[in-house]
Amino acid sequence: MIKSTSQKSKWGKGLGLFFSILYFSSSFAQITTTYDYGNSVDTILPVTSTDTIKKEVLQDQSIIDLMNIENNSIPEPYISLKKSLLDSLLKPFYTYRIDSAGLDSVIQPKYRMRIRQVNGDTLFVPLPKESEHLVTKRIYRFQPVQIEQQVNQQNVDRLQKLNAPVWWKNEDVFTLAVSEAAFINWNAGGNNSIAGLAKLSMVRKYQKLFTLWNNELFLSYGLNNTEERGLRKTEDRIQLNSTFGYRSDTISHWYYSAKFNFKTQFTDGFNYPNTDDPISRFFAPAYLFFGAGTEYNVKKEKLSVYMSPLTVKSTFVFDDKLSAEGAFGVEPGERSRVEFGIFTEASWETEVMKNVTMNNRLGLYTDYLNDFGNIDVDWAIDFKLSVNKWIKANLGGHLIYDNDIKIKEDTDGDGNLETLGPRVQFKQVFNVGLSLNF
Repeated sequence: MIKSTSQKSKWGKGLGLFFSILYFSSSFAQITTTYDYGNSVDTILPVTSTDTIKKEVLQDQSIIDLMNIENNSIPEPYISLKKSLLDSLLKPFYTYRIDSAGLDSVIQPKYRMRIRQVNGDTLFVPLPKESEHLVTKRIYRFQPVQIEQQVNQQNVDRLQKLNAPVWWKNEDVFTLAVSEAAFINWNAGGNNSIAGLAKLSMVRKYQKLFTLWNNELFLSYGLNNTEERGLRKTEDRIQLNSTFGYRSDTISHWYYSAKFNFKTQFTDGFNYPNTDDPISRFFAPAYLFFGAGTEYNVKKEKLSVYMSPLTVKSTFVFDDKLSAEGAFGVEPGERSRVEFGIFTEASWETEVMKNVTMNNRLGLYTDYLNDFGNIDVDWAIDFKLSVNKWIKANLGGHLIYDNDIKIKEDTDGDGNLETLGPRVQFKQVFNVGLSLNF
């Protein structure tokens, strides 16, 4: 009995609360004008008042066609709602904001309403979100550029192909230097003279990734003729160098190398003023070096250092008289001599100052079997001075010490040359002439 009474009281309170909400809501929301088009149009139209908003209805063309309204004449229905209630109803479907520029209330829908033509269902499609952001205004100013030289139109060969990489580097230089002096009734005195010197240098260098191959040929010959002393030789040289190297990677400067070197002369050499007995001839002597070792080569710095613990040195004397005398270290009657030892050669080319280039080359050799530690020295240094493209000057020196070369002199004045022993040989040359690169 008590339970049924409590249940009735709960039902009574619930019904009373429902009717009270319905009464108050109906007192604030009243429909002033109603229309029936056959299909309901869920459109909220505000009116102008202190706490209400008024706006004309904007109908989609598809909705107008669906409602079969003639001449697109749309009546203007209104609905009156309290602003707080309107905001709560619009919040899920519309965005409400105040336009700060025009001080107008702007209502933007969150969904686009679509009505299917087949079954008449109403669909709400979400609208894409609008992103508003501030953008700083950038002002770009350009300063005019003055072109000093006028750019002319050039003809470009569009069909020109790219050139293949050049692995060979060739350098050929021919130099001719001539000097002359003439005296006629010259009170200070002097001898008429003329001198000439010709040089030919040919270089072929091949360098590709792991492989290096350098080939050099040097030829030079010079004569000097004076009125009293006659014709004498001042320069005589034939030299051929070839070095082949292989390295394990492209960033290393160390190569496994093999080197070939050959030197001799063109014509007979004399111990002036004696021109009857030559002290040297073509292939007497001739020197040949061949060995294997390692080379440190820096192409950018033009620096090369070659070291070989296994080098064969061969000396050739292809003249019977000189061979019988045992000249240049060969046994009397023999035409050649073979030695086995250590060979080191270093070369460096650098620009000392503007238009002045120094070329330095040093070769050292010692024999394992004969007088180990007795070092043969071959050192040549040249300074090349460029006046212009065609005229160049050369200042050079050449020092040689070889224990197998015995110097001969006429010490007692009997006309016979006595063998004295090895000496330091030195030559200094300065010349100015015409230089041609080809």
